[in-house]
Amino acid sequence: MNAKTFLDTNVLLYADDFDSPAKQKRAENLIEHLISTRTGCVSMQVLQEYFSTATRKLRMSPNFARRKIELYTGFNVLTLQPVDLFAAIDLHRDHQFSIWDALIVRAALISDCEILYSEDMQDGQRIDGLTIVNPF
Repeated sequence: MNAKTFLDTNVLLYADDFDSPAKQKRAENLIEHLISTRTGCVSMQVLQEYFSTATRKLRMSPNFARRKIELYTGFNVLTLQPVDLFAAIDLHRDHQFSIWDALIVRAALISDCEILYSEDMQDGQRIDGLTIVNPF
């Protein structure tokens, strides 16, 4: 499968979570596949959330987290604009997403992704051609 695919922060975090080995292996394989096929997408929000959570919750050193983010900038990285915030607010209102998840959905939509891998949203939910998939 080589569809454009968006990764939520939790997928990146599980790749470094030694307390969840099955999820870690699945996340690693998924990330490797998306890097090799050049079909992976993330947003600046995802990278920022990754740094914050990896250094705080996983107790990763800031230097190592930075190196991981350098790797993840090999994905298509999207930066949202003010108009995207308004669209995310509409997604929040219409689908009851948190504003943070709505911003991720918006980023996936404008990246023309077919799949959004996330553990935090409803598996199988479809929004404007985007399917949310729990990879775990």
